[in-house]
Amino acid sequence: MLSAPETAALPVRPAPRSRLDRGDWTARAAAHAERADALTAEHRARQARGEKHPVRDFLFTYYGYKPGLLRRWHPGAGVALEDAAERAGWRWYSPVAAAPGSGDAGSSRSRGPALAPDAAVFAADKPELAALVQTMLVRTAARPGQFGCFGLHEWAMVYRAPEHRHPVPLRLGQAGTDAVVEAGDLRCTHIDAFRFFTPEAVPRNRLAPTRDTQPQLEQPGCLHAGMDVYKWAMKLGPLVPGELLLDAFELARDIRVLDMEAAPYDLSDWGVVPVRIETAEGKAEYVRRQRGFAERGNALRQRILDAWLG
Repeated sequence: MLSAPETAALPVRPAPRSRLDRGDWTARAAAHAERADALTAEHRARQARGEKHPVRDFLFTYYGYKPGLLRRWHPGAGVALEDAAERAGWRWYSPVAAAPGSGDAGSSRSRGPALAPDAAVFAADKPELAALVQTMLVRTAARPGQFGCFGLHEWAMVYRAPEHRHPVPLRLGQAGTDAVVEAGDLRCTHIDAFRFFTPEAVPRNRLAPTRDTQPQLEQPGCLHAGMDVYKWAMKLGPLVPGELLLDAFELARDIRVLDMEAAPYDLSDWGVVPVRIETAEGKAEYVRRQRGFAERGNALRQRILDAWLG
């Protein structure tokens, strides 16, 4: 949780930062919905058939955000939508004064209210969440990335385990998987990966992440921290432009692919080609792609902060 001075730094915006007329914002909302539908089409088709995919369905099952939430476009904090009567009453939206020259009570054309997502209303309604999200975005981006984990967090989740979270065979078998863990160096910094380690793997990790230490340990090289950019964007709701939310979703989707390519599972039935992190070549590929995701994640963190706090 942030200290009182940090929390107080959250902005109050009495006037809109910019405005979109109805034609512009409804066009953007329609384009956003079309893009979101394309991103979720395969998942929705599998749901209709009662099928599951161990890689592609993760973002919907783990984070719990339904495809419909991705379809809902918002302009971002302080961006006023002209003639937006249908959004009256939407959470964290506030009315703003009409634009000069846009008509008045005596106008022959009836106009709806101008509304804008309001960062101050969000901060007042969810002060602890606002402080947490700001902390995680700012502090994670400010730290140097760590690139020596080689995705061993997934291996630690099945280390010496008679039963596994995923009903998928291990590429190297149990003994071979255990040997990779024992020859490696567990240095996981992310609580939401570490909490799934087997009891035998826990003392092998360099750190013991907790929820309380998350703001101190999160760093941009972590794949799970990169996926969580999508979570933070979703939690901010209308304060994040819809296009930016989908960019964060795409990053999380791409990271999840590497996460499972580098995992110990045999996912060949789903067309997954492994990144064999038990080899020098596999480690090098993992780090190269990990660095790219760290750069994308930090760019998105800054874009979210700019859209939210200005």
